[in-house]
Amino acid sequence: MKHTELRLTADGSHTLYVQTWDETYHSHHGAIQESEHIFIDRALRHCDKKQISVFEVGFGTGLNAFLTLEAAVKQDLKIRYETLELFPIPMEQAVQLNYPDLVNPMLTHEFELLHTCHWNEEVALTPNFLFTKYRADFTSFADWGTYDVIYFDAFSPEKQPEMWCEDRFAELYKHCNEGAILTTYCSKGVVRRALQTVGFQVERLDGPPGKREMLRARKGFLPLESSSPNDLRS
Repeated sequence: MKHTELRLTADGSHTLYVQTWDETYHSHHGAIQESEHIFIDRALRHCDKKQISVFEVGFGTGLNAFLTLEAAVKQDLKIRYETLELFPIPMEQAVQLNYPDLVNPMLTHEFELLHTCHWNEEVALTPNFLFTKYRADFTSFADWGTYDVIYFDAFSPEKQPEMWCEDRFAELYKHCNEGAILTTYCSKGVVRRALQTVGFQVERLDGPPGKREMLRARKGFLPLESSSPNDLRS
């Protein structure tokens, strides 16, 4: 893949900088607080099930998976987590990431397992957290299950336009359970319209520090949380 280097963000957590694209995996305002806000607070915690199936587009540093694992442990949730990544980060960088130190040092071994476990095989990282990572290209992925929560965390549409196409969102929609929630850091109008076109109900929400807005979509009814009724369009 691209050459990457470890960087520290404003909340003390690490991210990786991709020199080729001049882009980081997370906001420089804070990697952990960004992932918590977009994917845990705005998606996982709005799923009212105790057994939750999660699909993540872009495993990356493993931060979203790790925060979800930690939530499963703390809240006694049963989670089946699937993710895909075509270009895994180097293992020597993965072991330097400081997420366990900042989130939950008791889960350091589990964080390492996220990166070291075999690809394309389901593994129980804890009794309540079943994990599968696919070494796969999202644009041609075919090993679908059905999902309650989608974390859409690909690189930006400018860098990876093929990941944000309407046909890709249509594929996700087809494999979502009724009421499923999708969140993404991207709030671009073209992304919102693509999600709406394939059937999602979409709203804009306040973004994490340094990001004015984000998008949340649901298959089926989506309660409005935005500040303006114009923020929800169907």
